Amino acid sequence: MLLIQKNAADPAKLLPALPDALRGGALALGNFDGVHLGHQAVIGAAIAHARAHGVPALVATFDPHPARHFRPDAPPFALTSLSQKLELFAGLGLDGTIVIPFNTALAGLSAPAFMGEWLRDRLGVSHVVTGEDFTFGKGRSGSAATLAADAAAHGFTATAVAPVADGERSISSTRVRAALQAGDARMAAALLTRPFAVRGEVIHGDKRGRSIGVPTANIDLGAYLRPRYGVYAVRARLPDGSVVPGVANLGVRPMFSPPRELLETWLLDWSGDLYGKTLDIALVDYIREERVLDGLEALKAQIARDAREARAILGA
Repeated sequence: MLLIQKNAADPAKLLPALPDALRGGALALGNFDGVHLGHQAVIGAAIAHARAHGVPALVATFDPHPARHFRPDAPPFALTSLSQKLELFAGLGLDGTIVIPFNTALAGLSAPAFMGEWLRDRLGVSHVVTGEDFTFGKGRSGSAATLAADAAAHGFTATAVAPVADGERSISSTRVRAALQAGDARMAAALLTRPFAVRGEVIHGDKRGRSIGVPTANIDLGAYLRPRYGVYAVRARLPDGSVVPGVANLGVRPMFSPPRELLETWLLDWSGDLYGKTLDIALVDYIREERVLDGLEALKAQIARDAREARAILGA
C-alpha cells in the first residue's frame, strides 16, 4: 500500500493514494536517513524545479530502510525515526511526502519496472531528483545515470545532485554515524544541521536516580544508531514543545547489575511526571566516558560535576 502524507508534520494523516493535486510533481527520491546537508540539497533541487515549473514539490522515502529489509539482524543504524523524518520534511517547504513501503515485492522489481509502476503510474511524476549515488531496482541494477537515461521513455525527466562537501569530504549518513560513534556530537550536528536526537517514550527504570536526588527520564534506544557510550550535555524537547537543558547517560550503567542499555536523562531545573510521554533528547556535546566509581557518594559527586559541565556547555 502506498502511504501519502499530505501534512508531513502529522504522521497520523495518511491517504491510500496520491491525490490528483499532487500528480505531475517534481520528486526528490531517496532514503534520506538523517536528512543531512546532502539530502537537503537533493530535496532543495526538487523544490526549485517544482517552483520554476509550477508543479507540486514532493519527496519520497522508503520504510523500512532497504538495508534493514535485506539485513534484519544488522546492528541498529537509524539516524532518524520515520516520524522525525516526516517532521523534518515538513519544515523544508514541500507540498507532499510519500512513504513507499519497502517489502519483498518492491525489492523484486527491476529498475525499469520501478520506473514504470511507481514513478510513472502511481506517482505520475514530471521530474525526479536523486543523489548521484542513488541505486534502485532488483540487485541495485538501476542508478542515477540509468534513471536519467531512461526517464524520457516513461514520460518524465531526471537529474542527479552531486555530493555536498565540507572541504574535501563528502557529507553522508555514513559519515554522520562515524562521528556519533566517535562521540563527536558537534561534528554530527554540523553535518545534520541540528544535533542528533533520540525520540522515544519515557519508560520506568529501577528508580536509582530518584533515590539519590537525580530523577531521570529513561528511553530505550530502539532502532537508533548507538553513539559512543558516555555522558552528554543534552536538550530535551517535551510534549508541550518546551526545551529543557539536561545531562544524560547513554550506555549500560556499568556500576549497576544487570547491565541495561538506556538513554537516561536528568532534566535540569525541571520536575514533573513524564512516564508514557514522548521526548526528543538531542545530544549536544560529549562530556565523558562511562566509568565505574567508588560507591554511590562518588557517583553523586560525579553527577554533580557532569551537571555543572552540561550547564556550561548549554549556557544554562
